[in-house]
Amino acid sequence: MKLIARRRRPDVPRLTGLTGTARVDARTKKLTARLRAGDVAVIDHEDLDRLAAEALVAAGPAAVLNAARSTTERFPNLGPELLVQAGIPLVDGLGAAVMALREGAIVNVDLDTGRVTCAGVPVSAGTVQTQQSVAAAMDRSRAGLVAEMAAFAENTTEFIRAEADAFLDTQDVSQIRTEMRARHALIVVRGYNYKEDLAVLKPYIGEYRPVAIGVDGGADALWEAGVRPDLIVGDMDSVSDRALRCGAELVVHAYPDGLAPGAARLDALGLAYTVFPAPGTSEDVAMIIADDKEAALIVAVGSHMTMVEFLDKGRAGMASTFLTRLRVGSKLVDAKGVSRLYRSRISNLQLALLASVGVLALLAALDATTGGRALLALIGARWDDLAAWFGGLFG
Repeated sequence: MKLIARRRRPDVPRLTGLTGTARVDARTKKLTARLRAGDVAVIDHEDLDRLAAEALVAAGPAAVLNAARSTTERFPNLGPELLVQAGIPLVDGLGAAVMALREGAIVNVDLDTGRVTCAGVPVSAGTVQTQQSVAAAMDRSRAGLVAEMAAFAENTTEFIRAEADAFLDTQDVSQIRTEMRARHALIVVRGYNYKEDLAVLKPYIGEYRPVAIGVDGGADALWEAGVRPDLIVGDMDSVSDRALRCGAELVVHAYPDGLAPGAARLDALGLAYTVFPAPGTSEDVAMIIADDKEAALIVAVGSHMTMVEFLDKGRAGMASTFLTRLRVGSKLVDAKGVSRLYRSRISNLQLALLASVGVLALLAALDATTGGRALLALIGARWDDLAAWFGGLFG
C-alpha cells in the first residue's frame, strides 16, 4: 500500500487514498490463494463469512473491495468485523463494475468517499465500512435472527421428510479402497478453530495413527499439520494441487443425480478418483464413508455444528448434518473447541513436586554408594555454611 501525494499535470486526475494491484475473483477462497500483502482484493461475497475473512487477513491486502454487501443483516456474520479490527479497509456494495477490473490493474481507493478509480478513470463507488458501522450492522442483524431461525428450521424439516430414508440407508462403499475397519478415522474440515484443535490432537494422532480424511481444504490443513491424508473427499474446489497429488485416495462428492463438477479438475490433473453421489455436505459424506467402512471411532475437526455456522457458509438448513450424526451415533467425537477446553499446562506446584522427586532420587542414588555417603556426610557437616552462601547469593 502507498499513499499518493505528487505534482501532476492539469489534465491528469489527482489520486488520493491508497493504491494497489487488483486481484479479482468472485470466489474468495480461490482469490486468497494468490493474494499477496499490499494487493487490493476484489471480491463478490455477500455476507462475508469468518473463514473467508480470516484467509483475507492472513494474506494482508491493502484493502478489500466487495461488489456485494459484506453483511445483509440477516444474521450476525463475523467477516466484516474481523477485517476492520485487523485494520484492513473494507469498501462495500461496489456492484458488478468493480468485478470487471483487469487482474493486475493498478487501482486507487479513496477511503473518504469509497470511490475506486483505475488509471484515473472512475470504476465504481461504495460504502467504506468502519468499526462503528459494522457494530451497528451486527446489532441490527441480531434483531432479524429469529426470522432466519424459523426459515432454517423449516428447510431442515423439509429435507428430513424428503431424504431421511435414503440418507439413513447404508451406502455402497465397496469402490473405496482405504481400509478403516476397527481403526480410528480423523475427519478434518477447514472450519472454525481447526488449527487449534489439530494442535491439541497431535499426541492422539501420533499414538493412534488414525485414517486421515481431508474434506476439500481439510486435506491441506492435515498436510500443514504434518499429517499426510489417506483419503480426500469433496467437490475439489478448495484443495491444492499439492494435496491432491500426495498419494491419497480421491473421492469426488457428486449430486444425487451423479453430476460431479469436481471431476473435471481431477481429469485435467490426470488423477484417478471415485465418484460418490449423495445429498448433504462433503463432510457428511466423509462421515458416512467412515461409518460404512466400519471405523471404530470418528473424530471430527472443524465440522459445522451451529445454525450461525451454516448460515455463514450459505446453507439454508442443517438436516443432512443432523441425520449424519443420528446415523453415525456414539462413535462420533467432535473435537470442536477442545483447544479451548484443554491446555497442556504445568503448574508451579507440579514443577515443585517434580523437582522434589528428582532430588529424592538423587539422594537415594548417592546413599547407595560409599562415595555418595561420604559426600552426603560432608554436605551435612557444612550445611550451615552452604545455607549462608545460598542466602547471600539470592538475598
